Amino acid sequence: MEYLDYYDENDNYLGFETREKVHSEGLWHKTVHNWLYTHDGKAIFQVRMDAHKLYTTSSGHVDKGESIEEAFKRETKEEIRLNLDASTAKRIKIINWQMDTVKKDGSIIKDRAKASVFIVPFEGDYRDFKFDESEVEGVGFVDAKEALKLFAGELEEIEIKMVKKGDHENINIDRKVTIGDFLVMPNETAMEKYGFILRAILEEIK
Repeated sequence: MEYLDYYDENDNYLGFETREKVHSEGLWHKTVHNWLYTHDGKAIFQVRMDAHKLYTTSSGHVDKGESIEEAFKRETKEEIRLNLDASTAKRIKIINWQMDTVKKDGSIIKDRAKASVFIVPFEGDYRDFKFDESEVEGVGFVDAKEALKLFAGELEEIEIKMVKKGDHENINIDRKVTIGDFLVMPNETAMEKYGFILRAILEEIK
């Protein structure tokens, strides 16, 4: 069973509970959103297996007793099989995330998360990725400048480089994507969700 530490709105520690109870009661907890980028300005998006849409490079809950830095390392290792240390990453923002979702059975998931957003340079190549195939379909190398234009409505589509598992090694696929290919919740826009991350990446590579 998975347990999460929970907090009040001012980040004071209150205790721990099961993941299910944290979400059913809307308890504040912590998550990490990890973004890899290349030195030529490509943000690396994960393609979620369930939604088939582009999302953070890796992300997830901070488990009970786990530090933010430990969660960064674990989630990246679990989802894309890369060994990265948080010491090479830069935390650019902490987002207070609130959303209620009604499940098919009528129950409500009350998500109240303090999400630490990290960016970290990627020094390898496409062959280094291995995927948790229950969660991850592949990754997409997305030009940050072009994506900002897409989100601003200046472009209708952009071309990205997709990396997926092949029979013997990873394969590269050129793919055109629209704004609808990016994972965005009903109360968000793509620019609100991803724009500040892309701008932070461009600032880092100046």
